[in-house]
Amino acid sequence: MNPTDVVFDFERARRIGLDEAVFCQGKTIAQIAAILADARDRDVGLLLTRLDPAQFADLPPAEAADLDYCALSRTGFFGRLGPARIRGKVAIVAAGTSDARVAREAQRSLRHAGVEAEVIADVGVAGLWRLMARIEEIRRFPIVIAVAGMDAALASVLGGLAPGALIAVPTSVGYGAAENGRTALNAMLASCAPGVVVCNIDNGYGAACAALRILNVMGAFADPAPA
Repeated sequence: MNPTDVVFDFERARRIGLDEAVFCQGKTIAQIAAILADARDRDVGLLLTRLDPAQFADLPPAEAADLDYCALSRTGFFGRLGPARIRGKVAIVAAGTSDARVAREAQRSLRHAGVEAEVIADVGVAGLWRLMARIEEIRRFPIVIAVAGMDAALASVLGGLAPGALIAVPTSVGYGAAENGRTALNAMLASCAPGVVVCNIDNGYGAACAALRILNVMGAFADPAPA
């Protein structure tokens, strides 16, 4: 097998309503560059995730120049990016500033799909007043993504206060007993709040895709009916 051979799924959006993203972790620079060159030939835009700054720096200049890169979230927008079509439907609620990289990955993944999400940060339950000061704002969103590490109590608290669909993302933030996010993952899975959906550790992209599936079912992306 040629090390640059990649079979990219350009038809995924047609089948399930979600574009394939380029998961860059573990890929060589040659493989990433080959995918981007193919996308340029097809005149399509792509979302790149887990693109480390070192990988971005090593990309061929032509490909790097066409990337809107965010080092915090390790995401990139390649090629054309359409305008935001949906606002006011998704809130991303992050417990602390240490969770910002995962929250930002979710936000950027949604924006690539045309959804402008509202980020509400640093409202962890260790200072419950911070969350309660924003809770009425959060309650207005039909979809809420809760991003938290350590004990991940934010998800359960939001699950008991906000009526919208709740997608919880555990992060690998925390000291030893946090076990790189496993404690947060188990806490979210064991939540007593009903109907909390849990994604993998640090998987902001996965949470964004879950929100997009809900929006698709809601018909939020449907073209408005003719007058």
